[in-house]
Amino acid sequence: MRYSREHKQETHDRIVKKASVRLREKGAHGIGVADLMKEAGLTHGGFYAHFDSREALVIEAFAYAMDRSMEHWRKLTGEAAPEKRLALIAESYLSALHRDNPGHGCSIPSLGAEIARESAKTRKAFAGKLDEMIEMMTDYIPNMPRKAARKQAIATLATMAGTMLLARIAGSSELSDEVLKAGRDSALDGAKREPKVAVKKVKQN
Repeated sequence: MRYSREHKQETHDRIVKKASVRLREKGAHGIGVADLMKEAGLTHGGFYAHFDSREALVIEAFAYAMDRSMEHWRKLTGEAAPEKRLALIAESYLSALHRDNPGHGCSIPSLGAEIARESAKTRKAFAGKLDEMIEMMTDYIPNMPRKAARKQAIATLATMAGTMLLARIAGSSELSDEVLKAGRDSALDGAKREPKVAVKKVKQN
């Protein structure tokens, strides 16, 4: 049976969406193609009608996940004052809900360490999406030179992702909650920090 182009695209998108969840839950190598296709209601043999390789699927799946994270941030901050947007993102990100639902959360703490060991092509694709995320966060830091705002955005994202990784290692425990709180306090402190104003020194006569 020959399916329409629209049907093929819908099927392709369904596989990517399912893969994005399972990869974040189980890791880049935690689930095989056959099991993934079965969960999507398809046969293993149909995989290569949609993807040239498993790597191609991994790249699309984490790109989808990163896009969904940024879409979530836009909705979360849509009505907020510019100076409050980064703090809203940090509070939502460093929550028990995000910690306990990796399959629907940010792919950096879920897949970052594994992606760092993947091919140059996969790393480049991930880096591109990471840069998009940094640029978005930079846009949410008003009243600061662009270069300084980007530096703060990188530091805040690194704090958020590192905190989430440690919190998940500790599981749902008092230590995990402690890690989340410490990271949240640090990220919020950075998000609310006033830009430093360079003071010109005047030579005394």
